Amino acid sequence: MEALFEVVVFLAIATFGAALARRLGLLAPILLVVLGLGLSFLPFVPHVRLDPNLVLVGILPPLLYVAALKTSVPAFRLNLRPILLLAVGLVIFTAFVVGTVLYLLLPGVPYAICLALGAVVAPPDAVAATAVARKVGLPRRIVTILEGESLVNDATALVLLRVAIAAATATGGHVGFGDVAREVVVAAGGGILVGLLGVVVFGYLHKRTTDAVLDNALSLIVPFAVVFAAEEIHASGVVAVVVTGLGIGHKQPLLMSAASRLQTSAFWKLIQFLLEGLVFLLVGLQLREVLRDLDEPLGRLVGITVAVLAAVVLTRFVWLFPATYLARLVPRVRQRDPAPSVRAPLVIGWAGMRGVVTLAAALALPLTLADGRAYPRQLFIWLAFAVIVVTLVAQGATLPAVARALKLPPDDPVQDALSAAAVQQQASRAARERLEELAEGAPDAVVERLRGLVQSRTNLAWERLGGAERETPSQAYGRLRREMIDAEREVFRAARDSGRIPEEVLVRAYRDLDLEESLLRQEDKG
Repeated sequence: MEALFEVVVFLAIATFGAALARRLGLLAPILLVVLGLGLSFLPFVPHVRLDPNLVLVGILPPLLYVAALKTSVPAFRLNLRPILLLAVGLVIFTAFVVGTVLYLLLPGVPYAICLALGAVVAPPDAVAATAVARKVGLPRRIVTILEGESLVNDATALVLLRVAIAAATATGGHVGFGDVAREVVVAAGGGILVGLLGVVVFGYLHKRTTDAVLDNALSLIVPFAVVFAAEEIHASGVVAVVVTGLGIGHKQPLLMSAASRLQTSAFWKLIQFLLEGLVFLLVGLQLREVLRDLDEPLGRLVGITVAVLAAVVLTRFVWLFPATYLARLVPRVRQRDPAPSVRAPLVIGWAGMRGVVTLAAALALPLTLADGRAYPRQLFIWLAFAVIVVTLVAQGATLPAVARALKLPPDDPVQDALSAAAVQQQASRAARERLEELAEGAPDAVVERLRGLVQSRTNLAWERLGGAERETPSQAYGRLRREMIDAEREVFRAARDSGRIPEEVLVRAYRDLDLEESLLRQEDKG
């Protein structure tokens, strides 16, 4: 009961923090980390120690899965080159740079375990990247690259971490090239195979499930089932979850009914909100635990921390500019994808926030090395924690200002509206043709009403091209219809209260009115 009470309290604090962040116009991950840091010093706050297995198997999979579900597969495929350069190349480069810096600063500590810490701090966080990038309003392609990087980079880092730990704890401190190659092939290749199998199996189950509630429950099971299957064969659970999420998300319109998609979308929004808030709050709450056994001299601690932070931040820029512009020396690449403005790699470079995966990986570092040899493990955990806090708070808080200062060209809303209107007109034409095929025998009033509905949707799409200077007919319709809905709700509520209708009638009426109002609000957002 006590553990359950603590979870509920932390969820309540995370919800309050997220609400406060929205009210103040701040980024929720940053405020929650700072809130956790402050709470960690209060004596009445329960002692919290993150279990790395809970994070990597219990929290990360659903967050990765929902992010992959919402990721556009065509956009991911179109940006695969920059995504892999960041998610694989940059992670490996950062790990080796940080590992080398740490090895030079800590003579006597084996290079393998220094490399392990490099792998720990190398991957930017999936949750932080998505939350911050979308809140800042970065151009769509940059958001796609950052989200794609954050979906894949954890797998690269965790495989490299596994290899480095194996080398550090093996007798003689050496792991052969064949061992490394086998680990990479099993982790990456096995993860892809398990992920594809997950698409086939759960895609089939989703298609066969007609009940929206059961479809929702199945969706919750998917990420955990895929992770457990991947871990069983020592493959990468991260890769498996991402592959399954991308596949299911891409095929979702063909696999689920409209009711299932609506309910699943609302369900995952809630899960994502609660888990993200809890994760960032728990990261901040770790401060007391991290500091407890830290016994390094202050001057030495500050020097090593600053050096590692500098290595983490600078290597991203050192990698990004050659990766961005050297590839354009190839004529085929340059023709297909012209070189972007220097502002793009600058903002991507500043968006390297670390998060809970880094802390969980640090807590998973071995207690001792080969032959029981000791190493400064608590210092390593502190360095990982410092990287998380500094990158998330400093870079995350200043990313909006950096984006504004660089004046990145936003996505063209007129072009988006024009494309949407053209496709909507094509869709309306298909709907009218289908209606004419099936209209025979139906009441004329019903057919005319459906024709009017199709025309109104086409008009709405073209009205969005007119700008926001005046209220469009569709906006006026939405405003007035919402007031009418409120009046209808009041009548049904009064009838229920007076006993004229049972509760079930009220629930059905409210459901229909709520769905209509929800649709109106979505149309207002465009």
